[in-house]
Amino acid sequence: MSTTERPRILIVGGGYVGLYAARRILKKMRYAEATVTVVDPRSYMTYQPFLPETAAGSISPRNVVVPLRRAVPGAEILTGRVTTIDQDRKVATVAPLVGEAYEVPFDYLVIALGAVSRTFPTPGLAEVGIGMKGVEEAIGLRNHVLEQLDKAESTTDEEIRRKALTFVFVGGGFAGAETIGEVEDLARDAAKFYKNVKREDMRFVLVDAADKVLPEVGPDLGTYGRKHLESRGIEVYLKTTMPSCVDGHVVLSNGLEVDANTIVWTAGVKPNPALARFGLPLGPRGHVDTAATLQVQGTDYIWAAGDNAQVPDLVGRANGNENAWCPPNAQHAMRQAKVLADNVVSGMRGFPQGEYKHANKGAVAGLGLHKGVAMIVMGKMKIKLKGRLAWYMHRGYHGLAMPTYNRKVRVIAEWTINMFQKRDITALGALETPREEFYEAAKPAPKPAAAEAPKAEEKKAEAKAS
Repeated sequence: MSTTERPRILIVGGGYVGLYAARRILKKMRYAEATVTVVDPRSYMTYQPFLPETAAGSISPRNVVVPLRRAVPGAEILTGRVTTIDQDRKVATVAPLVGEAYEVPFDYLVIALGAVSRTFPTPGLAEVGIGMKGVEEAIGLRNHVLEQLDKAESTTDEEIRRKALTFVFVGGGFAGAETIGEVEDLARDAAKFYKNVKREDMRFVLVDAADKVLPEVGPDLGTYGRKHLESRGIEVYLKTTMPSCVDGHVVLSNGLEVDANTIVWTAGVKPNPALARFGLPLGPRGHVDTAATLQVQGTDYIWAAGDNAQVPDLVGRANGNENAWCPPNAQHAMRQAKVLADNVVSGMRGFPQGEYKHANKGAVAGLGLHKGVAMIVMGKMKIKLKGRLAWYMHRGYHGLAMPTYNRKVRVIAEWTINMFQKRDITALGALETPREEFYEAAKPAPKPAAAEAPKAEEKKAEAKAS
């Protein structure tokens, strides 16, 4: 970490808000006006809307992540975690990946930790569940699904085969519906190359405690999305929870019980639990309580935005909903980051703060190749799209929203190439344990039992003689 006499803007988190805020702050600042420091456990930002396509093999994992050092070359990037914040001294404690923790002084602070998967104390979930918050999980899910097809193709045990070909997804929001749609597409295409595995042999189950799927796109498109998934042979159970999944034995609240090797958990998110250690004012659900200016309540040098912040929705409140808050999604996070960055620079220069106000522009969701739903809001008019056209809207919106020109080009180029190529069905499960084969080759060979026997006799003789 470099030392500087310039004011330091410390950004805790390198996700949507952290990356976009850092880029805009550096763009708005005068030369050498301040030092921007970003702290995150990972050295890259993940564009999460592309994770379902990554799990399906439509986008390479490397192309859905943006290296922070390349995207924000003017910032200081520290790979580690902020464990505590001393507001009186204006010092943050950083625990790096290796070595001792150290303190980083700051003058201005941005809290952009984002969210983590919202889970419940469900027996067996920690042992067998798969999340969908990071690119590592998307890669793991893809490899895992294809390995299940390999198992089913190679075994003669019907029980093992049935369990391998059963896939349970918990959560029917964007992440759950998009992921099951993409993974079902992947499994359907892959089955064409197996002699003993067909799509009819597989069982896909989507479970949600709510009474609808894809609530973000409205009731009409949500109903269409559910019917579309069901038309592809996916079982959808609403108003249903999963009380237990010990050893892959899934028990649902509606009485259904199935054995599955694949259990994907996408049942919402919650603010990062680390916020509780920072001494910041928190809302009832653990979000940082902010004003419409994105300043943390009661401070004039701390800002927060994105999934870890409780930001007033001024548009909703102007329409009569006094308790409206901005939902935790990428649309708000990216726009909040711009307002936050401008306010940090204004605060540093002693200028007034601007308020965040953004009306919902709609939502798009992909449900597999050439399938999707989209709701576009234009004033008081809502345009609803289904099928291929909605899928084009989904790809167009996220292709443009992908950070950095380099990654935009790579993603669009990959989509173009895939129009003329069949889907890749290679499973690289060994990526999770890359040293296993070398370890087996390099470890010392056990000594023969015949050679050990004389030595044992010699030791006994020596013991008697002594």
